[in-house]
Amino acid sequence: MDLKTKFENFAEISRQAELGGGAERIEKQHQGGKKTARERIIQLLDPGTFQEIDKLVTHRATDFGIDKNKIPGDGVVAGYGYIHGRLVYVFAQDFTVFGGTLSRANADKIVKIQELAVKMGAPVIGLNDSGGARIQEGVESLAGYADIFYNNVMSSGVIPQISAILGPCAGGAVYSPALTDFIFMVDKTSHMFVTGPEVIKTVTHEDVSKEELGGAVTHSSRSGVAHFTGGNEEQTLMMVRELMSFIPSNNMDDPLVKQATDPIGRTDESLNNIIPVDPNKPYDMKDIIMKIIDDEHFLEVQPHYAENMIIGFARFGGRSVGIVANQPAHLAGVLDINSSIKAARFVRFCDAFNIPLVTLVDVPGFLPGTSQEFGGIIKHGAKLLYAFAEATVAKITIITRKAYGGAYDVMSSKHIGGDVNLAYPTAEIAVMGPEGAINILRRDITSAEEKAKAVDEYREKFANPYKAASLGYIDEIIYPKETRAKIIQALEMTRNKRKSNLPRKHGNIPL
Repeated sequence: MDLKTKFENFAEISRQAELGGGAERIEKQHQGGKKTARERIIQLLDPGTFQEIDKLVTHRATDFGIDKNKIPGDGVVAGYGYIHGRLVYVFAQDFTVFGGTLSRANADKIVKIQELAVKMGAPVIGLNDSGGARIQEGVESLAGYADIFYNNVMSSGVIPQISAILGPCAGGAVYSPALTDFIFMVDKTSHMFVTGPEVIKTVTHEDVSKEELGGAVTHSSRSGVAHFTGGNEEQTLMMVRELMSFIPSNNMDDPLVKQATDPIGRTDESLNNIIPVDPNKPYDMKDIIMKIIDDEHFLEVQPHYAENMIIGFARFGGRSVGIVANQPAHLAGVLDINSSIKAARFVRFCDAFNIPLVTLVDVPGFLPGTSQEFGGIIKHGAKLLYAFAEATVAKITIITRKAYGGAYDVMSSKHIGGDVNLAYPTAEIAVMGPEGAINILRRDITSAEEKAKAVDEYREKFANPYKAASLGYIDEIIYPKETRAKIIQALEMTRNKRKSNLPRKHGNIPL
């Protein structure tokens, strides 16, 4: 065989690999509003940077006649490329090949990518679109999943791991995304569930649609499984790129510092009027966030889940930070089970990847009620307390209004390691609100007039930041208009913070 023929053979094999399951299946994928695995990777990465690995790998199974059907690549496209000029590893399941099902061979491809990513200190992005385990392979396919899960766990907190669900993801397949740091879903076209609608109907007689059971809306608003939702694949992949701009490549790196165009010392007079005079009147904490961050660019995480807590990424003076904030516009900003879990996971991610934490506090306490107590609010609230206390990154806290009871302690207070703790003059730091306190302390009062006077006196004495400031629990009381400048100064002061917790194998977070 001459050189020309060899090259032609190679070109044909390469073409077959790139065609995946063939033109017909590709067309069907497009008709369903979905891109192919290769199209997704090209859209995700910087132009012209994708380098494929294991393009010609095929499965090794022989049962049920599957050995007569081998397609180069075997249902996963894997390799590396760049996002914003930084190395990332990526694998994309190809639904046109055996429905994207996982074989032992393509599990090995994913494992290889995971291991390279850890060695090189680069993120892994998985684009999921799969029918699950390849039944023809039995336990070999299951073993492949377990190998991937193991690497997910070993890589956790070492390199960022991102999952985009761009089609079905069912059964054991959901646990790899669940172990990663962030999950992206596409409205209407992606689904995640451990057991599908048919199985549920057979076992529990519940009638539920695929979309209602495991669609993007369900997981972004009810279960909290998904962190980001896009209207289509293009938007979702652009959101992945946006997230990557805020986070470092690994746990030894710092996030990228961008050239700040928004003036560092900028003040905003309107902030002085955001907090209502009436302490029971709600306001939108996002109004404060958008006025103090760089260029009003806030990437909110889980915006539709546990809306009484806001979490997300922003920049101050070009530096990436994680923002954790109570939202008084929803459930008065109380801490409950879902908001505690939501914030705790985010705090731990930021701490693992050297991203400073800015916490904005307006919290009247923990949500009362039997559903919260029976649901384990004690245990779940402790997760957030644990996460903040354990975090060794720079922690900047601003109390805008209420900081009552144990919730004051939990929200990155000075006592659990806050580095710089600030408060507005409108801050109320107390064991509980004035009305509740007087109900307990002055049970002897009978007239409404007397009670109102006692409440006012309590508010005057305790519902302010001055007692905490006099004890050094608040470092400085600031005008709201100065918030941005004060945060940037604090971040600059804490830039070289070095703190290590006591040596241990690992703590025992109250899971």
